[in-house]
Amino acid sequence: MLINGQALLDVANANDFAVPAFNISDYAMMNGIFEISEEKKSPVIIAIHPDELSHIGTDMLHSIIARAHRSTVPVTIHLDHGASYEQVLTAIQAGFTSVMIDGSMLPLEENIALTKRVVETAHAVGLSVEGELGTIGKLDEEAEAGGEIIYTKPDEAVRFVAETGVDSLAIAIGTSHGLYPSTLKPKLRLDLLEQIKAKVEIPLVLHGGSNNPDDEIGQAVTIGINKINISSDIKAAYHQKMREVLTDAGAREPNTIQPPSIAAMKVVAAQKIDLFNAAGKASLY
Repeated sequence: MLINGQALLDVANANDFAVPAFNISDYAMMNGIFEISEEKKSPVIIAIHPDELSHIGTDMLHSIIARAHRSTVPVTIHLDHGASYEQVLTAIQAGFTSVMIDGSMLPLEENIALTKRVVETAHAVGLSVEGELGTIGKLDEEAEAGGEIIYTKPDEAVRFVAETGVDSLAIAIGTSHGLYPSTLKPKLRLDLLEQIKAKVEIPLVLHGGSNNPDDEIGQAVTIGINKINISSDIKAAYHQKMREVLTDAGAREPNTIQPPSIAAMKVVAAQKIDLFNAAGKASLY
């Protein structure tokens, strides 16, 4: 069942769970994420970053849309970290049902103006919009967007939501994109999340959810996070297993190489679904 992001996340907001947004970058990953979501009876967001979209191409959207329509769980196809109005417009035309415009690196006034413009366009065709306020960290050059962490200010979040009309808001409470090195221990500002949740009624989003301690992520869901992006964790599992398979010099067929990689990815994805309290929640839609 293919729906937009607002329809997906409003249910999560009302029922105290977080929908996993899994970034996919090839067809096999996509199939694996659909499979584990259906096995766990979990709603799912298929997230695609502009860099990933440049790799798979917009033509693949036809296959993702067709698979979503056949799915036994609710699905949203989401543009992750759209960096410009033009990127978002391309996503809308390609068939995404939800878009993110990330103006978090801009001054507040410019972020509001850009986000409002995207909201007006997306809402006109029935799509939902995620905005971002504050800056998510970036741990390496393979990570998506980000920079130095700038925490979201609760009062600015209230203004941002009111003036832009966004359907969900990504906030910065201490996460970073990428995988943390052993020398750096992530820590979430759960007190700040509580302050923002008390002031903002729309669903809140956590980016950089890979590699964070499970207890902190679980608490964030309890307090009020309704969407968590997972990219690095599932990609690391998928490609590490692929590296192991490829140590056999004779391995060359996709049905030799990819099924074990998909299976390894699904183990990680299943753990995230359980952690986010999303298992079984497809029945709420």
